[in-house]
Amino acid sequence: MVRGSAASPAGRRLEIDLGPVAEGVRRGDSVCISGCCQTVVDLRGSVAAFDAVPETLARTTLGGLAVGDRVNLERSLPVGGRLDGHFVQGHVDGTARLVERREQGAERLWGFACEPSLTDQMTPKGSIAIDGVSLTLVDVADGRFSVALIPTTLAATTLGGLTVGRTANIETDILGKYVLRALRRGGSGLTLDKLRDAGFLD
Repeated sequence: MVRGSAASPAGRRLEIDLGPVAEGVRRGDSVCISGCCQTVVDLRGSVAAFDAVPETLARTTLGGLAVGDRVNLERSLPVGGRLDGHFVQGHVDGTARLVERREQGAERLWGFACEPSLTDQMTPKGSIAIDGVSLTLVDVADGRFSVALIPTTLAATTLGGLTVGRTANIETDILGKYVLRALRRGGSGLTLDKLRDAGFLD
C-alpha cells in the first residue's frame, strides 16, 4: 500500500509498505511496483522508499499513485530460482485503458485500449503483463486486446478493483519486441512467412 508520494529532486519519492514482501529486502534491491521495476533507496521497517524518475513517470501510472492506493508487488527472481510463467522484466512499455469488463462463466474478460504500437507486439494466446500480473492474451486487434482473469487473480491483485476508464501499466512479451524490431530492420532474413512455417504464427 502507498504510504507517501511527493515531488523530489529525482522526480517523485514513493513510500510503499511492502508487507510480507519486505522480508530480506535491502537498500539497492529491485522491487516491481504494479509492473514497474524500482530500486529501494531507503527502508524503515516494512516501508520502502523509491525514486521514480521523469521517464518512469511519463511512461507509467506511478505518478498518479496516492496515499492509500493498493499496488501489486513482486521481488526480483534470484539467480537459480524457479521460473514459473513468462519473463517479466519490469520495463513498462506503455499504458492501456480498461474499456470493458465482461463476465464469461466463472472467469472475467477484461478489454483494453492502447496505442497500436503496443498491440503490434502482441499475439493471441501470447503473454502480457498488466500492472505486473502475468496473463494470457485472448484477442488482439489494432489498438485493442483482451485477457481472461480467474477469481484467484481478481482476489490477489489490484486487477479486481480496476474500473472502466482506469489505466494500467503494460509490458509486452520480450520475444515479441525483439521479433518485431528484427522484422522492421529487415535483418537476418527473418520474415513473417518463416515465423509462420516454424509455428510461431497462425
